[in-house]
Amino acid sequence: MSQAKVDAGEGPGGALTSDEKAELRRLRREVRTLRMERDFLKKAAAFFAADEDRRTS
Repeated sequence: MSQAKVDAGEGPGGALTSDEKAELRRLRREVRTLRMERDFLKKAAAFFAADEDRRTS
């Protein structure tokens, strides 16, 4: 089945159109970026919390 037929609505059920594939790629990239940012912030928070503990001890 060609992608053109899927895009035209003539493909099998559940087949992704080109726009849907592009959106899926974009969303996966965004999730990957957000996870990296979250991990960085977790590490930074732990670092600063440990630094604060050293100062108050």
